[in-house]
Amino acid sequence: MTDTPARLLNLLSLLQTPREWPGSELAERLGVSPRTIRRDIDRLRDLGYPVQATMGAVGGYRLVAGTAMPPLLLDDEEAVAIAVGLRAAAGHAVVGIEEASVRALAKLLQVLPGRLRHRVGALNTATMPLLTGDGPTVDPDDLTVLAGAVTNRERLRFAYRAGDGAETRRNVEPERLVSAGRRWYLVGYDLDRDDWRLFRVDRLSEPRATGAHFTPRPLPAEDAAAYVAGKLRRQSPARAVVATVHAPAANVRRHFDRGDSEIEPIDEHRCRLRSRTDSLEWTAVRLLTLDCEFEVHEPPELITHLRTLAARAARATRAGGQGPPGRP
Repeated sequence: MTDTPARLLNLLSLLQTPREWPGSELAERLGVSPRTIRRDIDRLRDLGYPVQATMGAVGGYRLVAGTAMPPLLLDDEEAVAIAVGLRAAAGHAVVGIEEASVRALAKLLQVLPGRLRHRVGALNTATMPLLTGDGPTVDPDDLTVLAGAVTNRERLRFAYRAGDGAETRRNVEPERLVSAGRRWYLVGYDLDRDDWRLFRVDRLSEPRATGAHFTPRPLPAEDAAAYVAGKLRRQSPARAVVATVHAPAANVRRHFDRGDSEIEPIDEHRCRLRSRTDSLEWTAVRLLTLDCEFEVHEPPELITHLRTLAARAARATRAGGQGPPGRP
C-alpha cells in the first residue's frame, strides 16, 4: 500500500481494536515493511494519537486513552449498530443521555453514506421497541432535523398541534432541545408571533430546516432548561415534591431531569430533592429505584401512595403465596 494517508487511516482503524498488534502483523495486514510501520506509528503520534508500544516477545502497539478523543473509524456494521442504538436512546427520554444521543445521532447521520442510511431506515422500519408507558415517544428523525437546525442556527418550519387540537404552521428560530418530565421540548423564537415559545416535540410534524441562518437572540431565562422549567410550572398543575435522599447529590442527579428538579447536598451522604411532577405514581417509582433510603416530606398524596405500594408489596410476599383478599 503506497498511499500514505490511506495507509495511516487503515493503521488507525486497526489500532482502535482493543488489542495489541505486533508490528509484524500490522506490516502483513497493510502490505508494507516493519520499518514503514514504525515510521507510520511516529506519524500518528505526531498527529496527537496516543499509540503505546510494549517490548518483548508478546509486545506490540495499541491505542490508549489520551487527553482528547481521536476520530473514530467505523466499518459499515459498526456504524449501522451505533445509529440504531442512538435512535432508540433518542426516541425515549433516557435520563442523562437523551440530549447527547440526539447530538451524536445528528452528527453520524450527516456523514453516513446513503447505502448505510438505507440500512438504518430498514432496520428501524422492521423493528419496534417495547414501550414502557413512561411518556410519549417521538420520531428520532424529527429530533435529528431539530438538532441539526439548532447546531447550524437555521430557521425551522413545521406543523404544530396545540393542546386543544388546533393545527398551525410555525416559522421558528430554534434555540435548544430539552428533555424534561419524560417529554422532549423545543425552545425557539416564533417569528410569526414575535415571541419565545415552547413546543412539545411529540406534537410537531414535518420539521424542515429552511437553510436561512439567524443570529441568536437573548433568551429570557438563565438557560433553555430554566426557561422550560418556568413554563412548565405555569402551564401544568404539577405538584411540589420534597424528599430527603440518603445518597450523594451527584448520584441522585443522574436519575432526575434537571428541568424540573433541584438536588441540594445536605452532607456527603444525603441530599434534599425538590421537584415538580404531574405524576405522583411516576415519582414514587423513580424514588423506589434509587436503591437507597429516603423520606418524603411532601406532598401527603405521595406519602399515601408509597404506603399503598408498601402494603401491596407486603401482601405479595406473604408466606404460602396467598392471593389478594377475596380470591381463592
